Amino acid sequence: MDNIHIIEVDDTVYDETYTAHIEKNGVAWKGWIPELPTVLCEANSQEELIPLLKKKLHETLVSEDEVWEEKIEGDITKGHLDNLREKAREDLRAGKCVDL
Repeated sequence: MDNIHIIEVDDTVYDETYTAHIEKNGVAWKGWIPELPTVLCEANSQEELIPLLKKKLHETLVSEDEVWEEKIEGDITKGHLDNLREKAREDLRAGKCVDL
């Protein structure tokens, strides 16, 4: 295997930049983003690989966002955040914060 090249991959929707690793893997090119193990792609050329990495990155970020939204909605419905809301109200009444 050839050396691993490191490039930056941007997701403009989430305004995030990630470091991608790409390498020649036999006749194909392989790319991945270490922080997001599900972002792993392979293509015939480096030029084909980079758009695939960007697409997979965006899909992964959307999926993680959806999972987080479901979790927070579930926590709200189950009352798991009620104590935090009440603590914030107590702090506001005690003058420990400013009501925006």
